[in-house]
Amino acid sequence: MLAITVKTENWQRHVRPTAELLDELVHRIGDQGDKFLVVQRIPDLPDVFIQVWHEEGGDYTLEHRDGARDRHFQIRADDAATVVAAMRGWARREDGWDAGLAWELLDMGPAPEPVPELDEDDREEIEERVRELLVGGYAARAELAETAEDYLVSGDHRPVSREQAEQLVDRMWLERVAEQEGWEGETDPERLTRAFDALQAAGITAREHFTCCRTCGTAEIGAEGPSDARGFVYFHTQCTDSAAAGHGLTLLYGGFDGSRETTAAVGKEIVAALAEVGLGVEWDGDPDRGIDVTPLDWRKRLVG
Repeated sequence: MLAITVKTENWQRHVRPTAELLDELVHRIGDQGDKFLVVQRIPDLPDVFIQVWHEEGGDYTLEHRDGARDRHFQIRADDAATVVAAMRGWARREDGWDAGLAWELLDMGPAPEPVPELDEDDREEIEERVRELLVGGYAARAELAETAEDYLVSGDHRPVSREQAEQLVDRMWLERVAEQEGWEGETDPERLTRAFDALQAAGITAREHFTCCRTCGTAEIGAEGPSDARGFVYFHTQCTDSAAAGHGLTLLYGGFDGSRETTAAVGKEIVAALAEVGLGVEWDGDPDRGIDVTPLDWRKRLVG
Protein backbone atom coordinates (compact mmCIF):
# COMPACT_ATOMS: atom_id res chain seq x y z
CA MET A 1 0.00 0.00 0.00
CA LEU A 2 1.04 3.59 -0.63
CA ALA A 3 1.29 6.09 2.24
CA ILE A 4 -1.09 8.52 0.58
CA THR A 5 -4.71 9.64 0.55
CA VAL A 6 -6.43 10.04 -2.82
CA LYS A 7 -9.47 12.30 -3.11
CA THR A 8 -11.64 12.37 -6.23
CA GLU A 9 -13.97 14.96 -7.69
CA ASN A 10 -16.94 12.67 -6.99
CA TRP A 11 -16.15 12.68 -3.23
CA GLN A 12 -14.42 9.32 -2.96
CA ARG A 13 -11.54 9.06 -0.49
CA HIS A 14 -9.01 6.25 -0.65
CA VAL A 15 -6.62 5.92 2.30
CA ARG A 16 -3.42 3.92 1.70
CA PRO A 17 -4.48 2.58 -1.69
CA THR A 18 -2.47 -0.03 -3.54
CA ALA A 19 -0.39 1.04 -6.53
CA GLU A 20 -2.85 -0.88 -8.69
CA LEU A 21 -5.81 1.11 -7.36
CA LEU A 22 -3.99 4.39 -8.01
CA ASP A 23 -3.42 3.20 -11.58
CA GLU A 24 -7.13 2.43 -11.95
CA LEU A 25 -8.17 5.82 -10.59
CA VAL A 26 -5.88 7.72 -12.98
CA HIS A 27 -7.15 5.73 -15.97
CA ARG A 28 -10.77 6.26 -14.87
CA ILE A 29 -10.91 10.04 -14.68
CA GLY A 30 -12.22 12.09 -17.58
CA ASP A 31 -16.00 11.95 -17.34
CA GLN A 32 -18.25 14.73 -16.08
CA GLY A 33 -18.01 14.96 -12.30
CA ASP A 34 -14.94 12.73 -12.20
CA LYS A 35 -12.13 14.69 -13.82
CA PHE A 36 -9.45 15.04 -11.17
CA LEU A 37 -7.54 13.40 -8.32
CA VAL A 38 -5.78 15.13 -5.43
CA VAL A 39 -3.12 13.05 -3.67
CA GLN A 40 -1.70 13.92 -0.25
CA ARG A 41 0.93 12.23 1.84
CA ILE A 42 0.22 10.42 5.12
CA PRO A 43 0.47 12.37 7.30
CA ASP A 44 -0.81 15.26 5.23
CA LEU A 45 1.61 18.21 5.11
CA PRO A 46 0.51 21.79 4.33
CA ASP A 47 0.91 22.67 0.65
CA VAL A 48 2.48 19.32 -0.27
CA PHE A 49 0.48 17.40 -2.87
CA ILE A 50 0.30 16.04 -6.39
CA GLN A 51 -2.85 16.29 -8.49
CA VAL A 52 -4.07 15.50 -11.98
CA TRP A 53 -6.86 16.85 -14.19
CA HIS A 54 -8.12 15.05 -17.29
CA GLU A 55 -11.06 15.56 -19.61
CA GLU A 56 -12.00 12.75 -21.99
CA GLY A 57 -10.15 13.19 -25.28
CA GLY A 58 -7.62 15.69 -23.94
CA ASP A 59 -4.21 15.71 -22.29
CA TYR A 60 -3.53 15.11 -18.60
CA THR A 61 -2.52 18.15 -16.55
CA LEU A 62 -0.28 17.02 -13.71
CA GLU A 63 0.79 19.39 -10.92
CA HIS A 64 2.82 19.02 -7.76
CA ARG A 65 3.60 21.44 -4.97
CA ASP A 66 6.43 21.15 -2.50
CA GLY A 67 5.36 23.36 0.39
CA ALA A 68 5.77 26.87 -1.00
CA ARG A 69 4.27 29.16 -3.62
CA ASP A 70 7.50 29.11 -5.62
CA ARG A 71 7.55 25.31 -5.62
CA HIS A 72 4.37 24.63 -7.63
CA PHE A 73 5.02 22.88 -10.94
CA GLN A 74 2.99 21.57 -13.89
CA ILE A 75 3.35 19.39 -16.95
CA ARG A 76 1.02 18.16 -19.64
CA ALA A 77 1.07 14.48 -20.57
CA ASP A 78 -0.72 12.76 -23.42
CA ASP A 79 -1.03 9.37 -21.70
CA ALA A 80 -2.10 8.01 -18.33
CA ALA A 81 1.01 5.82 -17.98
CA THR A 82 3.25 8.89 -17.61
CA VAL A 83 0.97 10.26 -14.91
CA VAL A 84 0.81 6.95 -13.04
CA ALA A 85 4.59 6.55 -13.05
CA ALA A 86 5.10 10.08 -11.69
CA MET A 87 2.43 9.68 -9.02
CA ARG A 88 3.77 6.32 -7.89
CA GLY A 89 7.28 7.72 -7.65
CA TRP A 90 6.06 10.75 -5.69
CA ALA A 91 4.04 8.54 -3.33
CA ARG A 92 7.05 6.30 -2.68
CA ARG A 93 9.39 9.32 -2.35
CA GLU A 94 11.71 7.81 -4.92
CA ASP A 95 14.85 9.76 -5.79
CA GLY A 96 14.48 11.35 -9.21
CA TRP A 97 10.77 10.61 -9.48
CA ASP A 98 10.29 13.93 -11.33
CA ALA A 99 13.29 13.57 -13.67
CA GLY A 100 12.80 13.44 -17.42
CA LEU A 101 9.58 15.47 -17.31
CA ALA A 102 9.32 19.02 -18.63
CA TRP A 103 8.05 20.67 -15.45
CA GLU A 104 7.10 24.34 -15.64
CA LEU A 105 6.96 26.63 -12.62
CA LEU A 106 3.43 28.01 -12.20
CA ASP A 107 2.90 31.69 -11.46
CA MET A 108 0.70 31.69 -8.36
CA GLY A 109 0.18 35.46 -8.43
CA PRO A 110 1.08 37.96 -5.72
CA ALA A 111 1.70 36.71 -2.20
CA PRO A 112 -1.28 37.11 0.13
CA GLU A 113 -1.31 39.79 2.77
CA PRO A 114 0.12 38.80 6.18
CA VAL A 115 -2.47 37.22 8.45
CA PRO A 116 -3.26 39.36 11.55
CA GLU A 117 -2.38 37.86 14.91
CA LEU A 118 -5.21 36.36 16.94
CA ASP A 119 -6.25 37.82 20.27
CA GLU A 120 -4.25 35.89 22.86
CA ASP A 121 -7.27 34.73 24.86
CA ASP A 122 -9.06 33.61 21.68
CA ARG A 123 -5.94 31.81 20.49
CA GLU A 124 -5.50 29.90 23.74
CA GLU A 125 -9.15 28.83 23.81
CA ILE A 126 -9.10 27.63 20.20
CA GLU A 127 -5.77 25.88 20.63
CA GLU A 128 -7.17 23.86 23.52
CA ARG A 129 -9.99 22.49 21.37
CA VAL A 130 -7.81 21.89 18.31
CA ARG A 131 -5.29 20.05 20.48
CA GLU A 132 -8.03 17.73 21.75
CA LEU A 133 -9.00 16.87 18.19
CA LEU A 134 -5.39 16.45 17.12
CA VAL A 135 -4.80 13.93 19.89
CA GLY A 136 -8.03 12.18 18.91
CA GLY A 137 -6.40 11.76 15.52
CA TYR A 138 -9.38 11.43 13.17
CA ALA A 139 -9.84 15.01 11.91
CA ALA A 140 -8.20 16.25 8.71
CA ARG A 141 -6.55 19.66 8.49
CA ALA A 142 -9.55 21.13 6.65
CA GLU A 143 -11.94 19.90 9.35
CA LEU A 144 -9.73 21.34 12.08
CA ALA A 145 -9.57 24.71 10.33
CA GLU A 146 -13.36 24.78 10.07
CA THR A 147 -13.64 23.98 13.77
CA ALA A 148 -11.14 26.69 14.67
CA GLU A 149 -12.93 29.27 12.54
CA ASP A 150 -16.35 28.50 13.99
CA TYR A 151 -15.44 27.71 17.59
CA LEU A 152 -15.90 31.23 19.03
CA VAL A 153 -18.69 32.39 16.71
CA SER A 154 -21.52 34.11 18.57
CA GLY A 155 -24.35 35.47 16.45
CA ASP A 156 -22.77 37.75 13.86
CA HIS A 157 -19.52 37.94 15.81
CA ARG A 158 -16.77 35.95 14.07
CA PRO A 159 -13.46 36.70 15.81
CA VAL A 160 -11.41 34.26 13.71
CA SER A 161 -10.94 34.45 9.95
CA ARG A 162 -10.45 31.38 7.76
CA GLU A 163 -6.85 32.41 7.13
CA GLN A 164 -6.15 32.75 10.86
CA ALA A 165 -7.75 29.38 11.53
CA GLU A 166 -5.71 27.65 8.82
CA GLN A 167 -2.48 29.23 10.04
CA LEU A 168 -3.12 28.13 13.63
CA VAL A 169 -4.11 24.60 12.60
CA ASP A 170 -1.14 24.13 10.26
CA ARG A 171 1.28 25.15 13.01
CA MET A 172 -0.27 22.77 15.54
CA TRP A 173 -0.61 19.99 12.95
CA LEU A 174 3.11 20.13 12.15
CA GLU A 175 3.96 20.12 15.85
CA ARG A 176 1.93 16.93 16.26
CA VAL A 177 3.54 15.36 13.17
CA ALA A 178 6.97 16.08 14.62
CA GLU A 179 5.89 14.57 17.94
CA GLN A 180 4.64 11.34 16.38
CA GLU A 181 7.89 10.84 14.49
CA GLY A 182 9.32 9.74 17.83
CA TRP A 183 6.76 6.98 18.27
CA GLU A 184 8.08 3.49 17.63
CA GLY A 185 6.20 0.39 16.59
CA GLU A 186 2.47 -0.27 16.49
CA THR A 187 0.31 1.98 18.68
CA ASP A 188 -2.84 1.01 20.55
CA PRO A 189 -5.16 2.78 18.06
CA GLU A 190 -3.48 0.83 15.25
CA ARG A 191 -4.06 -2.40 17.17
CA LEU A 192 -7.68 -1.36 17.56
CA THR A 193 -7.99 -0.85 13.81
CA ARG A 194 -6.57 -4.33 13.21
CA ALA A 195 -9.16 -5.80 15.57
CA PHE A 196 -11.98 -3.88 13.86
CA ASP A 197 -10.77 -5.04 10.43
CA ALA A 198 -10.84 -8.64 11.63
CA LEU A 199 -14.34 -8.23 13.06
CA GLN A 200 -15.54 -6.65 9.83
CA ALA A 201 -14.18 -9.61 7.85
CA ALA A 202 -15.94 -11.99 10.27
CA GLY A 203 -19.39 -10.49 9.65
CA ILE A 204 -19.57 -7.84 12.37
CA THR A 205 -19.96 -4.27 11.15
CA ALA A 206 -17.16 -2.32 12.86
CA ARG A 207 -16.75 1.47 12.75
CA GLU A 208 -14.35 3.82 14.51
CA HIS A 209 -15.21 7.40 15.53
CA PHE A 210 -18.74 6.85 14.20
CA THR A 211 -21.41 9.58 14.62
CA CYS A 212 -21.71 12.03 17.51
CA CYS A 213 -23.43 9.89 20.15
CA ARG A 214 -24.89 6.51 21.05
CA THR A 215 -28.41 7.39 19.87
CA CYS A 216 -27.22 8.35 16.39
CA GLY A 217 -24.71 5.51 16.20
CA THR A 218 -27.20 2.79 17.04
CA ALA A 219 -29.73 4.27 14.62
CA GLU A 220 -27.25 4.45 11.73
CA ILE A 221 -24.92 1.48 12.15
CA GLY A 222 -27.24 -0.93 10.35
CA ALA A 223 -26.77 0.91 7.05
CA GLU A 224 -22.98 0.79 7.35
CA GLY A 225 -22.41 -2.86 6.60
CA PRO A 226 -23.72 -5.74 4.49
CA SER A 227 -27.27 -6.93 4.97
CA ASP A 228 -26.08 -10.30 6.30
CA ALA A 229 -23.93 -8.83 9.09
CA ARG A 230 -24.62 -10.61 12.38
CA GLY A 231 -23.89 -7.68 14.63
CA PHE A 232 -22.00 -4.44 15.10
CA VAL A 233 -19.43 -2.61 17.18
CA TYR A 234 -18.52 1.08 17.15
CA PHE A 235 -17.43 4.01 19.24
CA HIS A 236 -18.63 7.58 18.71
CA THR A 237 -16.80 10.89 18.82
CA GLN A 238 -17.41 11.44 22.53
CA CYS A 239 -15.79 8.05 23.16
CA THR A 240 -12.81 9.21 21.11
CA ASP A 241 -12.54 12.37 23.21
CA SER A 242 -12.53 10.23 26.35
CA ALA A 243 -9.79 7.94 25.00
CA ALA A 244 -7.69 10.91 23.88
CA ALA A 245 -8.00 12.41 27.37
CA GLY A 246 -6.64 9.21 28.92
CA HIS A 247 -9.91 7.81 30.27
CA GLY A 248 -10.06 4.62 28.21
CA LEU A 249 -12.43 3.71 25.40
CA THR A 250 -15.93 2.24 25.59
CA LEU A 251 -17.16 0.13 22.68
CA LEU A 252 -20.87 -0.13 21.90
CA TYR A 253 -22.11 -3.31 20.26
CA GLY A 254 -25.08 -5.52 19.59
CA GLY A 255 -26.72 -8.14 17.43
CA PHE A 256 -28.94 -7.11 14.55
CA ASP A 257 -31.65 -9.55 15.60
CA GLY A 258 -32.02 -7.60 18.87
CA SER A 259 -31.67 -10.62 21.14
CA ARG A 260 -29.58 -10.65 24.30
CA GLU A 261 -28.08 -13.97 23.25
CA THR A 262 -26.75 -12.61 19.96
CA THR A 263 -25.53 -9.42 21.61
CA ALA A 264 -23.61 -11.44 24.21
CA ALA A 265 -22.12 -13.65 21.49
CA VAL A 266 -21.02 -10.59 19.52
CA GLY A 267 -19.49 -9.16 22.69
CA LYS A 268 -17.42 -12.32 23.18
CA GLU A 269 -16.14 -12.11 19.60
CA ILE A 270 -15.15 -8.48 20.13
CA VAL A 271 -13.27 -9.30 23.33
CA ALA A 272 -11.46 -12.16 21.57
CA ALA A 273 -10.48 -9.91 18.64
CA LEU A 274 -9.11 -7.26 20.99
CA ALA A 275 -7.14 -9.83 22.96
CA GLU A 276 -5.71 -11.19 19.71
CA VAL A 277 -4.07 -7.83 18.96
CA GLY A 278 -2.84 -7.36 22.52
CA LEU A 279 -5.40 -4.91 23.91
CA GLY A 280 -6.76 -5.20 27.46
CA VAL A 281 -10.50 -5.38 28.07
CA GLU A 282 -12.89 -5.02 31.00
CA TRP A 283 -16.25 -6.73 30.41
CA ASP A 284 -18.24 -9.08 32.61
CA GLY A 285 -20.24 -10.71 29.81
CA ASP A 286 -23.38 -8.67 30.48
CA PRO A 287 -24.89 -7.68 27.08
CA ASP A 288 -26.31 -4.53 28.67
CA ARG A 289 -22.83 -3.20 29.45
CA GLY A 290 -20.30 -1.63 27.14
CA ILE A 291 -16.86 -3.13 26.57
CA ASP A 292 -14.08 -1.01 28.04
CA VAL A 293 -10.69 -1.09 26.34
CA THR A 294 -8.21 -0.42 29.12
CA PRO A 295 -5.39 0.25 29.77
CA LEU A 296 -5.05 2.25 26.59
CA ASP A 297 -2.23 4.48 25.36
CA TRP A 298 -4.01 6.66 22.80
CA ARG A 299 -1.31 7.65 20.32
CA LYS A 300 -3.12 7.85 17.01
CA ARG A 301 -1.01 8.83 14.04
CA LEU A 302 -2.45 11.60 11.88
CA VAL A 303 -3.62 10.92 8.34
CA GLY A 304 -5.30 14.06 6.99
